[in-house]
Amino acid sequence: MPGLETALPNNLRFGRFPITDVSPLVEGGRFPAKALPGEQIVVSATATREGHDALGVTAVLYSPRGDEQQRVRLESLGPGLDRWGGVLTPGEPGLWSFAIEAWHDRYGTWHHNADVKVAAGVDVELMLAEGAKLLGEAADDDARPAGDRDVLRAAAGILGDQNRSVEERLAAGETPQVLGVIERQPIRELVTETEHFPLLVERDRAGRGAWYEFFPRSEGAVRNPETGEWTSGNFRTAAERLPGVAGMGFDVIYLPPIHPIGFAFRKGPNNSLNAGPGDPGSPWAIGSSEGGHDAIHPDLGTFEDFDAFVARANEVGLEVALDLALQASPDHPWVQSHPEWFTTRVDGSIAYAENPPKKYQDIYPLNFDNDPEGLSKEVLRIVNLWIDHGVRIFRVDNPHTKPVWFWEWLIGKVNEEHGDVVFLAEAFTRPAMMKALGRAGFQQSYSYFTWRNTREELEEFLTMISKEWAPFYRPNLFVNTPDILTEYLQYGGIPAFKARAVIASMAAPSWGVYAGFELFEHVARPGAEEYIDNEKYEYKQRDWARAEAEGRSLAPYITRLNEIRHAHPALDDLQNLTLHWSTDEATLVFSKHKVLGDGTKDTLIVVVNVDPHSARESSVHLDLESLDLDPELFDSEGKFRVDDLISGQSWQWGVDNYVRLDAYVEPAHILHVRR
Repeated sequence: MPGLETALPNNLRFGRFPITDVSPLVEGGRFPAKALPGEQIVVSATATREGHDALGVTAVLYSPRGDEQQRVRLESLGPGLDRWGGVLTPGEPGLWSFAIEAWHDRYGTWHHNADVKVAAGVDVELMLAEGAKLLGEAADDDARPAGDRDVLRAAAGILGDQNRSVEERLAAGETPQVLGVIERQPIRELVTETEHFPLLVERDRAGRGAWYEFFPRSEGAVRNPETGEWTSGNFRTAAERLPGVAGMGFDVIYLPPIHPIGFAFRKGPNNSLNAGPGDPGSPWAIGSSEGGHDAIHPDLGTFEDFDAFVARANEVGLEVALDLALQASPDHPWVQSHPEWFTTRVDGSIAYAENPPKKYQDIYPLNFDNDPEGLSKEVLRIVNLWIDHGVRIFRVDNPHTKPVWFWEWLIGKVNEEHGDVVFLAEAFTRPAMMKALGRAGFQQSYSYFTWRNTREELEEFLTMISKEWAPFYRPNLFVNTPDILTEYLQYGGIPAFKARAVIASMAAPSWGVYAGFELFEHVARPGAEEYIDNEKYEYKQRDWARAEAEGRSLAPYITRLNEIRHAHPALDDLQNLTLHWSTDEATLVFSKHKVLGDGTKDTLIVVVNVDPHSARESSVHLDLESLDLDPELFDSEGKFRVDDLISGQSWQWGVDNYVRLDAYVEPAHILHVRR
């Protein structure tokens, strides 16, 4: 806009065209929106103009080096809304940025006016002459490819040829060839650009992957049948389980704390207050005379053994995630060397952890307000120690009980030196805190998924994570944890386990399983939403091979789900989830769709009976527009072919489809649209 800065005050907030409500934008750009390599990020903005001339809107993606990488013209999201949307696809990890441009669409304005006026016989010659001039000027633009200039020049010549019919001249300015040229390179004037907004692209495992949790001390643990005494498993015996985990298609093996465990107030079986001499205690009660967070429990082995475990995991295609639990047992060395890192009560005692009515006498929480600098540096030292031993993923226990500024500082500090390190927030807490932790830098987070079981609850939850929270929050949909055994799993039988696994693995790019899920472990401790004989407080022996040989294992089913995840790029993204409608209140339907770099499309439709106790029948109504199916896929009756990736069956589907899912036979369809 030449001269605008001198003709008007310099403190105007709007440019030539107003652009507002840009997304993805986190706190006005104070924090970067999150993305993954190759992820299709939904970009939208409100842009408007005075009068009736056409407005064009474009999203531009810039690499971490500042050079333009992608330019996408945004589509109108509805008549009269002035809302525009499209998709940007960043590449390698780094701090990218994007901007929105709004501009006077010269061709769109002429095209609309010419169609209306010529049809009405108004200003016919004037409109055709204006079209000829417009395309002629565009043909003189050396920035256009020679072939495109030839197309525009030929069209301009016909538009200006008064020896031809009006219809022929107008049609020449609207041919598919002309439209293609204009689509590739619009004729723009009065371009208004927003500032550049940050988009942080992190490595795949920051938001994609299947997690498996096990306790190393249980893998290979042996109980003497005569004395009842246990011999703990260790890193060497646990490594023998790694090929089995990798064979199920998991990407991450997550270990609870591996440090020495305190003896003071050690918990016994089922969280009892009286531990026997052979009870191992909770791994989360960290610290004893044998060391703290920078030490390994002697029963598990040495640092050399741990390094061998990490190497073996990497060898079979697994990354090791280590628990970062910032708390201490009463026996932790910090209690003596740094009592200021805890909260001292009036009677001189150190406050232990409480979550009323629960009491954790074996754990002292840390207090970051007494010596924030000293404590922060110590935690950074510990994290760097484990990074030096090959750990690139940390699952953080209860991050919502520490100041958010600390996480912003720690994650930022670590990622400055090690940009590939990933932090997962284990925070089942208030939405505001969960959102704050995501903004502070946590690459992914646990979520409310475990408690969302009905169709209505799931639809609300899936909308939240894939649309509302997506710019700053990456959910990891764990189906169970050592602390969480929901009533749905306690009483839903095998159908409940299958349904939860299907939804978690298909709805989000990251999902997780705690060992025992594949064996349908479902008996809870009375009065609690956690397992009886909880592995947190004792050893657990599981005969994986025998269970699978006898058909008592969900491992083959989980393996198939992970195979589907690895084979279908549509499942790599979060924001491409679309809910569809069914007539049955217990039948959940959603789809995942992605256009690949070569122009091919990957489309999955997931239908799940979330009632584990019955067979459900429904009519499923699909939003075909969201599926973006190519016309050639449809037959003469408007049907297209789908293949069930679980059962292997195939059907013809359309807008409305009859579905019957018997929970006891198979609670879900995972349908791939055949290309």
